[in-house]
Amino acid sequence: MNATPAADGQGAETAGERTGGCLCGRIRFTTRGPAVFPHTCVCRHCQKLGGTPVMWWVGFETVTWTGEGGEPTWYETFEGEAKRGFCPTCGSRVAAIDSDIPEIGINVTALDDTSGPDLVPIHASFRDNAVHWLPPVPETEHRTAG
Repeated sequence: MNATPAADGQGAETAGERTGGCLCGRIRFTTRGPAVFPHTCVCRHCQKLGGTPVMWWVGFETVTWTGEGGEPTWYETFEGEAKRGFCPTCGSRVAAIDSDIPEIGINVTALDDTSGPDLVPIHASFRDNAVHWLPPVPETEHRTAG
């Protein structure tokens, strides 16, 4: 996920359950807890991993793998620091675990319903690497006075 959750919980409005999965349906999951730090990432790593100019991430405190495929296959992207989960059958990128972030990152497009207002990106990671022809995500991340 490569980002830090917003200090004030911005983007953490809904604490219910959400479901999602991969393209072929073998990997299915249910998330619990609020959506934390919805953001896009345009680092070279996410671009190559997703085969797209931008990936859209959000964190959840609990993810339960419910499909017949079980947990995704994990690829350790940064040894001891980060791994990304994908379906070994269809290749869908569905999740991320980063050692410095308590939530499990979910690729928002893997959710069955991506319309929640708490999923709207509040930050864009690695802005300097963005492709020039896509408009940037506006910074709406709120900071609390310390």
